[in-house]
Formats: sequence, C-alpha cells, structure tokens
Amino acid sequence: MKIAINTGGGDAPGLNAVVRAVVISAEARGWEVWGIKYGYRGLIEESEQGLVRLTRESVRGISHLGGTILGSTNRGDPFNYPVKNAAGVKEPVDVSARLVQRFKDLGFDALVALGGDGSIALASRLLDCGLPRVIAVPKTIDNDLPATDVTFGFETAVATATNALDNLHSTAAAHERVMVVEVMGRYAGWIGLHAGIAGGADVVLIPEIPFSIETVAAKVLQRERLGRTFSMVVVAEGAKPVGGSMIYQSKKDNFKQHGRLGGVGEVVGAAIAERTGKEARAVVLGHLQRGGGPVSSDRLLALRLGTAATRFLQESTESGMVATRQGVVSLIPLREATNGIRTVPPDSDVVRAGRELGVCFGDEPLDHFA
Repeated sequence: MKIAINTGGGDAPGLNAVVRAVVISAEARGWEVWGIKYGYRGLIEESEQGLVRLTRESVRGISHLGGTILGSTNRGDPFNYPVKNAAGVKEPVDVSARLVQRFKDLGFDALVALGGDGSIALASRLLDCGLPRVIAVPKTIDNDLPATDVTFGFETAVATATNALDNLHSTAAAHERVMVVEVMGRYAGWIGLHAGIAGGADVVLIPEIPFSIETVAAKVLQRERLGRTFSMVVVAEGAKPVGGSMIYQSKKDNFKQHGRLGGVGEVVGAAIAERTGKEARAVVLGHLQRGGGPVSSDRLLALRLGTAATRFLQESTESGMVATRQGVVSLIPLREATNGIRTVPPDSDVVRAGRELGVCFGDEPLDHFA
C-alpha cells in the first residue's frame, strides 16, 4: 500500500508524534508513506518539494517536537483555493478535481488526514469527489470535536495556560492588579475552563455561559473587601456578555472558514477598571498555546491514534476518523466526526467544581458578592 499524510488547519502539539506513528507502523507492514507539504498545497501546486518520502529515519526523534515537519495552512481549501487572476488578485478556484486526479496518478491508495473540523470536512468532501480512501486523525487544541472524548494538543494548551496563570499570580499580587488572561478555544470554553480552575483563577468567562460585567466587577470588589487586593480573570476568546456578541479581529473570507476571534480580554479589563477603580492589565496568550512540545498525555494519545490509523487501513476497507471513546480507539464515520462542535455543558462537573471553589462565571446574582 502507498499512503499519503498531511496536516491542515492550525498546528497543535502532537502532530509530529502522529506522523512518526503512522510512518513506523506503516513501514512495519511493508507500506510506502509520503508526506504532503502544507495541507494540500504540495499536491495542488505540483512542485518537486510538495511531496516528501517519509521513512523511519526521517521521523526519528520527532515525537517530542512541537509544530509539524510537514507544515500546515488554514488557507488551503481545494474547493476555494487562492489563485491569482490576470490582474494579480487572488480569487477562489475549485481545484479539487485536479487534486484527486493527481492523487490517483501518483498511485496513492489512501490519505491519512490530520486536522480539526474544517480539515476533516474537506477530506470528507474529497472522498465524495473520488479520493480512494481517507482515515482522519482528530487534532485541535480547542477540544471541540463532538465524536471523540479528547483531541491531542488540548492538554498541552491547558498546561501552557495554567503555567502562565501561575507566573502572573505573583506580579498581580505585587501590584494589586487585576490580571485578565485571554486564552484560545474559538467557540468552546474547554481551555479557559480547565486552565482557569487548575490555575486558581477567581473569574472564568467562557462562551457557553454569557457573563455580566457588573457581576465580574462585584466579584473583584468582594475580594477587595476580604483583603484580597488582586484578582485573576481568565477569558476564553469566544466569551460574550449577556445579549452581546463575540469579538472578532477579522472576519472569515473566501479562503478561510472561520473569522479570527480576539480582543475580549482588553474589553473586559477596561470594563473592570472602570467599575472598580483598580488597575487591570490584559495578557493574550495566543499562539503560545499552540507551540512547544506535547505533554506526555498528548504524546501518548497522538501515538495511539497514529498507529490506529494504519491498523484500520489494514483491517478495514472503510474510510472514517479514529476516535477515543471511553478510552477505546475506534473508527467512526466521517459525517459523524464533523457533526457540529462539542461545547462545555454549563452544568458540567468541572463548572460545578469551580462554583463550589468560589470561582465566578459571570452569571451569578449580584447579591452573591455582597
């Protein structure tokens, strides 16, 4: 068998571990593995550097590395691929048929596609267009794919955000400030919730629980009355006030499926300062959460999913996504893998634990902080 592997969308710690697992387990079966550079660009643009032969030697010692040796992109949709017109302006062009034909001409039997909801949806569409077979491996630090218990990269992102909170506690206390820490997560609050609770935040604001800034300010003032002269506030980038909207830095366009969220941390910080009279500083962790090597749990999960991908290629003729459910790896239909997003249940055990620890989620009655 001759298989191709690519990584699409935002990078996540653990991608290299998956690549290594696929290559080693495929070689053990006598298969040939090729990497497609930068999503699907390596196939679409047909350059000599677009495809790279992957062997046990070329993936040696990469499991602990962040990023991806294959490169990635979130502007490489083959159904809306950016191509310059006669005026030199990029416009969306459907190159999917050309991509599928080249895939077949090169003799590939299957594609192992590493990505989040957008990348997996693209792989599913290419399958409908004639791609022989697809095994998807779920990847996103946001942990928002509905068909799997957890995605690799999430635990590393949470660890990074938690470490940042630990470091910011001391400077917040020294200056008696309110520190507002904005974390990633897009439309789901998993990173903000887990890092906020683990990092001892006083306020955690997530998309699933619209907040009142008056309530947040009341929490800060309550701490002040109790002699706690600083406060730590974690804000997920998709958090929004009651009756309000998420804040975008840029909107989606012809080449990008999602707009870029960001800026809510500054808004929340300014509003807290105005209502409390305390100095507030906002810190945006941004791509720090994507970078660095994967923690051991993400590394192990990535290696399990990568070996499972080749195992299912051998044992089945079906396409699908490898997923973990109650600790067991299985192959599920691609349509199930891209059916919506998994968000934080407002009554989840982690949220309830936070409330019992005194964490404010911005939806409590004001007299709760009297």
